[in-house]
Amino acid sequence: MTIETEEPALTVDELAARAGVTVRTVRFYGTKGLLPPPVIGPRRVGHYGAGHLARLALIEELRRQGLTLAAIERYLDRLPPGLDAHDLAVHRAVVASWAPDAVETVGREELGRRAGRPLGPQDVDRLAAMGVLEAADGDAGGEGVYRVDAGLLRLGVRLLDVPLPPEAIRAARTVLLDHARAAAHELSRLLREEVPQGDARAVRSLSAHMQPLVVQALLTAFQRSLTDELREWLGEPEPPADGSADGRP
Repeated sequence: MTIETEEPALTVDELAARAGVTVRTVRFYGTKGLLPPPVIGPRRVGHYGAGHLARLALIEELRRQGLTLAAIERYLDRLPPGLDAHDLAVHRAVVASWAPDAVETVGREELGRRAGRPLGPQDVDRLAAMGVLEAADGDAGGEGVYRVDAGLLRLGVRLLDVPLPPEAIRAARTVLLDHARAAAHELSRLLREEVPQGDARAVRSLSAHMQPLVVQALLTAFQRSLTDELREWLGEPEPPADGSADGRP
């Protein structure tokens, strides 16, 4: 089964609506060089793609974290070249994880607007299985009000097209959560050994500085380990140590 990853071309109005910002904001980021220019189509109308949407979402997430415009520009400049929409969505998820709480309560209509696509009952069930959303308190009647992890929503929506049943997604989530909790426990133990007992301010300060670095390290380690596992499963040879395709310098 082929997983469709491309999104239709968007006008500036459609891009702004998908990202939850104003058209003026989109154009402002464009003039600052934070957002690549659109592709000019017939009738001189600019069109934006999935990469623009993902980059705009990342910019907005960085802004919500309190970064200045100059800091956002430096962050984007340090990103590897050639990142696609999926890569940018992963970066946004990492940035969103810095926040203590990224959960918002939205109705069904707003949920679909933020997702950028209609969401049927099965889609909502799959997003719930991923831990992206849950029915809000007091919505036992199924009126369509949800508590949504804003940092994970767009990544979760992209995973809706991955051909895995909800049971497999729940099992994968359990595995990831168990290992994440184990890693957090061990890291917490290491931090306790380095910080004076009872010094809550020092603990919070160290955690604030360490968290983005730890999350990025975990993400990188996971990506590399998964690549190795898939390579072994498919019986593919290991790449040369120097990174070249044929082992030659």
